[in-house]
Amino acid sequence: MAFTIDPRVADVLGHDAHLPPVDPTRFTREALVHRFQQPPTWQPDIEVEKWYRAPNPVAASVLVPLVMRPEPSVLLTQRTSHLKKHAGQISFPGGRSEPTDPDAVATALREAREEVGLAPERVDVLGTLPTYTTGTGFVVTPVVGLIAPDAGEAERLQLQADPSEVDEIFEVPLHFLMDPRYHQRRAFDMSGTKLEFFSMPWTSQASDKEYFIWGATAAMLRNLYRFLSA
Repeated sequence: MAFTIDPRVADVLGHDAHLPPVDPTRFTREALVHRFQQPPTWQPDIEVEKWYRAPNPVAASVLVPLVMRPEPSVLLTQRTSHLKKHAGQISFPGGRSEPTDPDAVATALREAREEVGLAPERVDVLGTLPTYTTGTGFVVTPVVGLIAPDAGEAERLQLQADPSEVDEIFEVPLHFLMDPRYHQRRAFDMSGTKLEFFSMPWTSQASDKEYFIWGATAAMLRNLYRFLSA
């Protein structure tokens, strides 16, 4: 999805304050495991981006890492600015499948190890969400997994970003991302066609830095909201 315009200046169509946030009792390990073991009937909001035109889609996976702190969080990355695709964007650890990957879960775990130094054995994989097809031609499987934080001061995660792909690793409170009040509906006008997308701007209290979560990452988080709230 290559835009020559900053998504921050896209028109805000509205928010979804009329939808309820996910009940925090559903964020416990037990509740999350149960939800994936016995999934409800539900429907993702977005499965294929409207501007999808790629003739030969490529299989890919991302890891949706839920860090099980007293207040659970989602681990995300900010990609480096020199990448040819999705430069500077907020993403989950992930990438295209390789022939040596036996399945989508293996792809997500391998990519997380390569990008942020997260050992596969640290991830308690819960399951997957429906695939999400990006406008750039990737059919992405979101793999949801739980991560226990390290013991010690501030329960920090001992991770190491690959500097060729990742500028920063950070966490966003799960309750924020699962509250539709913070789900902005935005749109670009591209040659007379309105291209809509979700954004979830979040400002860190520690650094006062805004992380502009949008596009495929925001859409997959929105689908996670639908799954947990169903």
